[in-house]
Amino acid sequence: MKIAVAGGTGTVGRHVASAARGRGHDVVVLTRTGGVDVITGAGLRAALAGVDAVIDTTNLTTMSARRSREFFEAATRTLLKAGEEAGVGHHIALSIVGIDELDALYYAGKLAQERAVAAGKVPYSIARTGQFHEFAEQLLSATRGPVALVPKMLLRPVSAREVGGHLVDVAETGPVGRATDFVGPEDERLADLIRRMLTHDGSRRRAVELRLPGLYGRGLASGALRGTSARREGKVTFDDWLNSEDHRPVG
Repeated sequence: MKIAVAGGTGTVGRHVASAARGRGHDVVVLTRTGGVDVITGAGLRAALAGVDAVIDTTNLTTMSARRSREFFEAATRTLLKAGEEAGVGHHIALSIVGIDELDALYYAGKLAQERAVAAGKVPYSIARTGQFHEFAEQLLSATRGPVALVPKMLLRPVSAREVGGHLVDVAETGPVGRATDFVGPEDERLADLIRRMLTHDGSRRRAVELRLPGLYGRGLASGALRGTSARREGKVTFDDWLNSEDHRPVG
């Protein structure tokens, strides 16, 4: 197959590209540095020539529901329009398990992305996964000072490397609408992940858990992001990941 990976140098996209190449697929990486803009569409039509499947792993770091919706809707519509014109037969969107209960902040954009994909004309699969092990790393990197405030969150984190392989599985299977959820092997508490990472990295920083207010906070605390029982499970635990080359110690 010829597979285009939007955001193909990011946390998950680079693993998608690597897994696809490892299975003998022809891979096109869609990035702005490569001359392709998924918001404006610049360079996209040429990049999608002859492509069988598009895997969208693009992302935006924001806590604003408005910015998140605007980004994911714009990127999705641009990719779908270009994909339809190029004859792409399968559009795969990476999403997050359990977000039906969390239509706020960043997750509002992911739900908007899912709706846009389902409303498009290109056959699709929506692939929901657990939060990545790398999420703890990213959250800690975004904070400064001796104390890191961590939202109370129950989740089932998964390795971004395994997610990359899962997304290639979905591309090879063909359009299914909603793909089987893919999560990690263990239920975890975000604050515990952060504390274990700090200890592993030899940091003297502390993590303090806070419960966020409202329905959003209750959803996170009650385990919405653990997903449902109808799911596939990866094999790499958080501690496995901490001791792998994929973890970058955070100061």
